[in-house]
Amino acid sequence: MALNNTYDARSGLRPVQQETAVGAGVQILLLALLGTAIGMGPAGWVTGLVFAIATWAVLSRALHRSRLRSFGAANRVTLGRATLVGGVTALVADSFESSPPVSLLVGLTAVALILDGVDGKVARRTGTSTALGARFDMEVDAFLILVLSVYVSMDLGPWVLLIGGMRYAFVAAARALPWLNAPLPPSTARKTVAALQGILLLLAGSGLLPHRANVGVVLLALALLVWSFGRDVLWLWRTSRTRAVAAAGIHPVRKAVPVTEPVAEPVTARAGEPVDEMMEGARAA
Repeated sequence: MALNNTYDARSGLRPVQQETAVGAGVQILLLALLGTAIGMGPAGWVTGLVFAIATWAVLSRALHRSRLRSFGAANRVTLGRATLVGGVTALVADSFESSPPVSLLVGLTAVALILDGVDGKVARRTGTSTALGARFDMEVDAFLILVLSVYVSMDLGPWVLLIGGMRYAFVAAARALPWLNAPLPPSTARKTVAALQGILLLLAGSGLLPHRANVGVVLLALALLVWSFGRDVLWLWRTSRTRAVAAAGIHPVRKAVPVTEPVAEPVTARAGEPVDEMMEGARAA
């Protein structure tokens, strides 16, 4: 039984690695269907194949390092979404040479965005949430946003690429500034902004709105993303400063209380004692 959970006797591959190979095969099948349906050019084919091979290689390495014994239903959903993203990537690359049907691109993207809310629920219900699964899901989301921003930028201008490149700029900055790698607290606002990026970019790229409306939609997406990243970076910076102060053992300086000389109590006469005698006693003291 242990052998069956680790290796396949005929292929010598781990079951989790077999799943990535199946995913690559499905990706190539999708490219073949797209190529047959729309007559996809060399740019689309090459880009789609590179995406399929890169996804298989990176995911296989990550699974090998994590030593997962089961791929999991949630990861299967994410892998299926990655396959759709590969199809969208091929169509966007092909759009530099020809004009693929917008309805096909919108349909593949819409399904990929809908599935984005499925894999997380599946992971929670089945109790199979893993760090690898969360990272896999995040990378697929980020790449889809990058591809959509490239597609929309062909109509609205290169400034749209700021949306797709912001997450990768953050990752690059984290290499030089390690405090950016600290974990962030869960945030519904962050998740909402991330989900809106794909929806707003898809709306702008669908051709359903006039040009000015598309500009407004994409500007809204960019503003929300800048706000979300700015808030997180500020929180990470403040947290890093607090940890640095705590690690250095620096404590807040308390206000010094001045020491004053004791004030002599006034000499008062007790009942039945002459005042002159008390004064003499005080001088003698």
